[in-house]
Amino acid sequence: MNELFARLSAAVIEGSKDRCEELTRQLLAEGAGAKEVLDRGLVPGMDVVGVRFRDNIIFVPEVLISARAMKASLAILEPILAAANVKETGVVVIGTVKGDIHDIGKNIVSMMLRGAGFKVVDLGVDVRVEKFIDVIRREGAHILGMSALLTTTMGYMRTVIDRLKEEGIAARTMVGGAPVSAAFATAVGADAYAKNASEAVEKAKALLGIRATERS
Repeated sequence: MNELFARLSAAVIEGSKDRCEELTRQLLAEGAGAKEVLDRGLVPGMDVVGVRFRDNIIFVPEVLISARAMKASLAILEPILAAANVKETGVVVIGTVKGDIHDIGKNIVSMMLRGAGFKVVDLGVDVRVEKFIDVIRREGAHILGMSALLTTTMGYMRTVIDRLKEEGIAARTMVGGAPVSAAFATAVGADAYAKNASEAVEKAKALLGIRATERS
Protein backbone atom coordinates (compact mmCIF):
# COMPACT_ATOMS: atom_id res chain seq x y z
CA MET A 1 0.00 0.00 0.00
CA ASN A 2 2.96 2.31 0.56
CA GLU A 3 3.56 2.29 -3.19
CA LEU A 4 -0.01 3.44 -3.82
CA PHE A 5 0.40 6.37 -1.44
CA ALA A 6 3.62 7.34 -3.24
CA ARG A 7 1.86 7.08 -6.61
CA LEU A 8 -0.97 9.29 -5.36
CA SER A 9 1.54 11.91 -4.21
CA ALA A 10 3.20 11.75 -7.62
CA ALA A 11 -0.17 12.14 -9.36
CA VAL A 12 -0.83 15.31 -7.36
CA ILE A 13 2.59 16.70 -8.24
CA GLU A 14 2.07 15.84 -11.91
CA GLY A 15 -1.44 17.29 -11.87
CA SER A 16 -3.11 14.12 -13.10
CA LYS A 17 -6.78 14.43 -12.09
CA ASP A 18 -7.80 11.03 -13.44
CA ARG A 19 -4.94 9.24 -11.68
CA CYS A 20 -5.73 11.00 -8.40
CA GLU A 21 -9.34 9.84 -8.55
CA GLU A 22 -8.34 6.30 -9.55
CA LEU A 23 -5.68 5.92 -6.84
CA THR A 24 -7.88 7.45 -4.16
CA ARG A 25 -10.67 4.98 -4.91
CA GLN A 26 -8.18 2.12 -5.07
CA LEU A 27 -6.68 2.98 -1.69
CA LEU A 28 -10.11 3.22 -0.09
CA ALA A 29 -11.12 -0.10 -1.65
CA GLU A 30 -8.00 -1.74 -0.22
CA GLY A 31 -8.84 -0.58 3.28
CA ALA A 32 -7.00 2.71 3.70
CA GLY A 33 -8.82 5.28 5.81
CA ALA A 34 -9.84 8.59 4.27
CA LYS A 35 -7.61 10.53 6.65
CA GLU A 36 -4.72 8.19 5.87
CA VAL A 37 -5.18 8.82 2.14
CA LEU A 38 -5.07 12.54 2.87
CA ASP A 39 -2.08 12.44 5.22
CA ARG A 40 0.05 9.94 3.31
CA GLY A 41 -0.94 10.71 -0.27
CA LEU A 42 -2.39 14.14 -0.95
CA VAL A 43 -0.66 16.26 1.68
CA PRO A 44 2.90 15.05 0.88
CA GLY A 45 2.24 15.70 -2.81
CA MET A 46 0.98 19.22 -2.19
CA ASP A 47 3.90 19.85 0.16
CA VAL A 48 6.25 19.22 -2.77
CA VAL A 49 4.18 21.50 -5.01
CA GLY A 50 4.32 24.22 -2.36
CA VAL A 51 8.09 23.99 -2.00
CA ARG A 52 8.63 24.05 -5.77
CA PHE A 53 6.37 27.09 -6.08
CA ARG A 54 8.17 28.84 -3.23
CA ASP A 55 11.53 28.15 -4.88
CA ASN A 56 10.32 29.35 -8.31
CA ILE A 57 10.76 25.91 -9.83
CA ILE A 58 7.12 25.89 -10.89
CA PHE A 59 4.66 28.75 -11.30
CA VAL A 60 0.96 29.49 -10.84
CA PRO A 61 -0.32 27.49 -13.86
CA GLU A 62 1.40 24.33 -12.62
CA VAL A 63 0.13 24.91 -9.08
CA LEU A 64 -3.42 25.28 -10.35
CA ILE A 65 -3.16 22.03 -12.33
CA SER A 66 -2.00 20.21 -9.20
CA ALA A 67 -4.77 21.85 -7.20
CA ARG A 68 -7.37 20.60 -9.67
CA ALA A 69 -6.00 17.07 -9.38
CA MET A 70 -5.97 17.25 -5.60
CA LYS A 71 -9.54 18.56 -5.46
CA ALA A 72 -10.72 15.56 -7.43
CA SER A 73 -9.48 13.36 -4.60
CA LEU A 74 -10.84 15.70 -1.95
CA ALA A 75 -14.30 15.40 -3.47
CA ILE A 76 -14.15 11.67 -2.81
CA LEU A 77 -12.70 11.92 0.69
CA GLU A 78 -14.66 14.81 2.17
CA PRO A 79 -18.04 13.05 2.52
CA ILE A 80 -16.33 10.08 4.20
CA LEU A 81 -14.50 12.28 6.69
CA ALA A 82 -17.58 14.35 7.38
CA ALA A 83 -19.76 11.28 7.94
CA ALA A 84 -17.29 9.87 10.46
CA ASN A 85 -17.81 12.83 12.81
CA VAL A 86 -21.40 13.80 13.48
CA LYS A 87 -21.05 15.98 16.58
CA GLU A 88 -19.55 19.40 15.91
CA THR A 89 -16.43 20.12 17.90
CA GLY A 90 -16.58 23.88 17.39
CA VAL A 91 -17.11 26.55 14.75
CA VAL A 92 -14.22 27.74 12.58
CA VAL A 93 -14.38 30.64 10.14
CA ILE A 94 -11.58 30.39 7.60
CA GLY A 95 -10.38 32.37 4.60
CA THR A 96 -7.45 33.61 2.58
CA VAL A 97 -6.75 37.23 3.45
CA LYS A 98 -7.36 40.34 1.35
CA GLY A 99 -5.21 40.59 -1.78
CA ASP A 100 -4.43 36.87 -1.93
CA ILE A 101 -6.33 34.43 -4.16
CA HIS A 102 -4.53 31.20 -3.27
CA ASP A 103 -6.71 28.53 -1.68
CA ILE A 104 -4.98 25.16 -1.99
CA GLY A 105 -3.75 24.89 1.58
CA LYS A 106 -6.87 26.53 2.97
CA ASN A 107 -9.10 24.00 1.22
CA ILE A 108 -7.17 21.08 2.69
CA VAL A 109 -7.32 22.60 6.16
CA SER A 110 -11.06 23.18 5.79
CA MET A 111 -11.66 19.57 4.85
CA MET A 112 -9.46 18.25 7.66
CA LEU A 113 -11.28 20.39 10.20
CA ARG A 114 -14.64 19.16 8.96
CA GLY A 115 -13.38 15.61 9.23
CA ALA A 116 -12.42 16.29 12.85
CA GLY A 117 -15.96 17.40 13.61
CA PHE A 118 -15.69 21.16 13.31
CA LYS A 119 -18.29 23.25 11.55
CA VAL A 120 -16.26 25.17 8.98
CA VAL A 121 -17.46 28.35 7.32
CA ASP A 122 -15.10 28.88 4.39
CA LEU A 123 -15.15 32.47 3.12
CA GLY A 124 -12.90 31.75 0.15
CA VAL A 125 -10.15 34.11 -0.95
CA ASP A 126 -9.40 37.84 -0.86
CA VAL A 127 -11.36 38.26 2.39
CA ARG A 128 -11.52 41.69 4.03
CA VAL A 129 -11.51 42.23 7.77
CA GLU A 130 -15.14 43.38 7.76
CA LYS A 131 -16.25 40.09 6.21
CA PHE A 132 -14.33 38.07 8.78
CA ILE A 133 -15.89 40.03 11.63
CA ASP A 134 -19.44 39.84 10.27
CA VAL A 135 -19.32 36.08 9.81
CA ILE A 136 -17.56 35.39 13.13
CA ARG A 137 -20.36 37.25 14.90
CA ARG A 138 -23.13 35.65 12.87
CA GLU A 139 -21.84 32.12 13.35
CA GLY A 140 -20.61 32.50 16.92
CA ALA A 141 -17.24 31.20 15.75
CA HIS A 142 -14.73 29.88 18.25
CA ILE A 143 -11.74 30.12 15.89
CA LEU A 144 -10.71 32.28 12.94
CA GLY A 145 -8.25 30.66 10.54
CA MET A 146 -6.37 32.86 8.09
CA SER A 147 -4.16 31.83 5.20
CA ALA A 148 -1.73 33.67 2.93
CA LEU A 149 0.68 32.48 0.26
CA LEU A 150 2.23 35.84 -0.60
CA THR A 151 4.62 37.82 1.58
CA THR A 152 2.85 40.96 0.39
CA THR A 153 -0.47 39.85 1.89
CA MET A 154 0.54 38.09 5.11
CA GLY A 155 0.77 41.41 6.93
CA TYR A 156 -3.00 41.77 6.60
CA MET A 157 -3.33 39.11 9.26
CA ARG A 158 -2.18 41.67 11.83
CA THR A 159 -4.87 44.07 10.60
CA VAL A 160 -7.56 41.45 11.18
CA ILE A 161 -6.24 40.40 14.59
CA ASP A 162 -5.97 44.00 15.76
CA ARG A 163 -9.56 44.69 14.67
CA LEU A 164 -10.83 41.62 16.47
CA LYS A 165 -9.27 42.92 19.67
CA GLU A 166 -10.66 46.41 19.11
CA GLU A 167 -14.14 44.95 18.59
CA GLY A 168 -13.88 42.76 21.67
CA ILE A 169 -14.34 39.55 19.67
CA ALA A 170 -13.21 36.52 21.63
CA ALA A 171 -12.59 34.11 18.73
CA ARG A 172 -9.14 32.55 18.86
CA THR A 173 -6.92 33.10 15.82
CA MET A 174 -4.82 30.62 13.87
CA VAL A 175 -2.64 31.47 10.88
CA GLY A 176 -0.77 29.53 8.22
CA GLY A 177 0.58 29.54 4.68
CA ALA A 178 3.89 29.16 2.91
CA PRO A 179 5.51 32.47 4.02
CA VAL A 180 4.04 32.35 7.54
CA SER A 181 6.09 31.13 10.49
CA ALA A 182 5.60 30.57 14.20
CA ALA A 183 7.65 33.69 14.89
CA PHE A 184 5.44 35.76 12.57
CA ALA A 185 2.31 34.38 14.23
CA THR A 186 3.61 35.47 17.62
CA ALA A 187 4.59 38.89 16.28
CA VAL A 188 1.10 39.62 14.93
CA GLY A 189 -0.64 38.34 18.03
CA ALA A 190 -2.13 35.13 16.65
CA ASP A 191 -3.04 32.41 19.14
CA ALA A 192 -1.62 29.59 17.03
CA TYR A 193 0.38 28.75 13.91
CA ALA A 194 -0.03 25.56 11.88
CA LYS A 195 2.47 24.44 9.25
CA ASN A 196 0.13 21.91 7.62
CA ALA A 197 -3.45 20.65 7.66
CA SER A 198 -2.93 17.89 10.20
CA GLU A 199 -1.26 20.30 12.60
CA ALA A 200 -4.07 22.80 12.05
CA VAL A 201 -6.56 20.27 13.39
CA GLU A 202 -4.48 19.58 16.47
CA LYS A 203 -3.92 23.30 17.09
CA ALA A 204 -7.64 24.00 16.70
CA LYS A 205 -8.43 21.30 19.24
CA ALA A 206 -5.81 22.66 21.60
CA LEU A 207 -7.26 26.17 21.34
CA LEU A 208 -10.60 24.78 22.49
CA GLY A 209 -9.05 22.63 25.20
CA ILE A 210 -9.79 19.34 23.46
CA ARG A 211 -7.31 16.54 24.05
CA ALA A 212 -5.70 15.08 20.94
CA THR A 213 -7.06 11.63 21.81
CA GLU A 214 -10.66 12.82 21.79
CA ARG A 215 -12.87 12.23 18.73
CA SER A 216 -10.31 9.85 17.26
